[in-house]
Amino acid sequence: MGTGSWRGRRAGLGRRGRRKARVAGITALVPPELIYAAGWRPLDINNWIPGSDARPRSKLCAWTASWREAILGGELKLDALVVVAGGDCHNALADGQVAARNVGRTHYFFYPFDGDAGYMEGQLRALEGFLGEGLRGERAHDRAMRALEEVAAAKRLGLRLEALRSAGRADPGSTFDALISFSDLEGDPARFGGKVERLIDASRDFRGTEGPGVALIGVPPIYRDFHRACAEAGLRVVFDELPYEFLRLGGHDLRSLARSYSTYTFARPVEFRLGLLKRELSRRKVRGIIHYAQFTCHHLLEDGLLREELDLPMLTVQGDLPGRTPAQVRLRLEAFGELLGAGKGAI
Repeated sequence: MGTGSWRGRRAGLGRRGRRKARVAGITALVPPELIYAAGWRPLDINNWIPGSDARPRSKLCAWTASWREAILGGELKLDALVVVAGGDCHNALADGQVAARNVGRTHYFFYPFDGDAGYMEGQLRALEGFLGEGLRGERAHDRAMRALEEVAAAKRLGLRLEALRSAGRADPGSTFDALISFSDLEGDPARFGGKVERLIDASRDFRGTEGPGVALIGVPPIYRDFHRACAEAGLRVVFDELPYEFLRLGGHDLRSLARSYSTYTFARPVEFRLGLLKRELSRRKVRGIIHYAQFTCHHLLEDGLLREELDLPMLTVQGDLPGRTPAQVRLRLEAFGELLGAGKGAI
């Protein structure tokens, strides 16, 4: 528990046999509520990568290049691909177009940069049309409502687990493993909700960890044991930015989904994102920040703004290929832990 191993190749690579529902691969956050309501199963095609030994031959970003090669090589089998072409990942647009050549159906999904809920609703309706069935129609209504409630119930449990972790009452690594999976709820919202509930129950025996509470912001680390490396460096992760986005967004119909997901911070101007970060970091009494950025990711360019606006010590970590946390990064985490323990400034 708590290794930060994510799901490895249990995410659906090379599965055989008939599926209960068609699988829609998603390159970044796409409202899972809508995909489940339409009778499909979402699959976040990023979540197997940290647990893999992927070494893409041609890449800018190892995340997008890894799933691109897995799709082209037939390892990752999808019934459809939803590419987030306007949102939090710029490399996904190019790699998604290449990967689409080996997928029968592809849809391009765009978040509104200005947060226009009307535009967001239009995008959701277009996705609904692409999937073929949706929230409308008597035949689909019962299934859709059941799916929406199952996702909402799982997210309520996720928020409980996240609160326990923030209070130091749940293991940070195990919590992260669960929270990052809220992008697709591991293909079965009801079963996944049960898994999260068991983690909540297990937290009763968690003895807690010592050390300064830190926030992990930016894209999730590509290193599968990063949270363990933080703990070994004396750092207690109390907030994971992107998984928290997966938890806080939701809705019970197209309109409420549009209102909620139009506030997805990674697809909005950095000033909007900073507003939520300041609020959440203050609420958790965070003492330091680790900003993780992927090699060649445009989010790395936001580092200066984040340092200017977030009045806390900050360590920036840049990663490239999946695997275990490199020794050099571990040394920097240890130095940051010592610095926070000494009450000094940023590095």
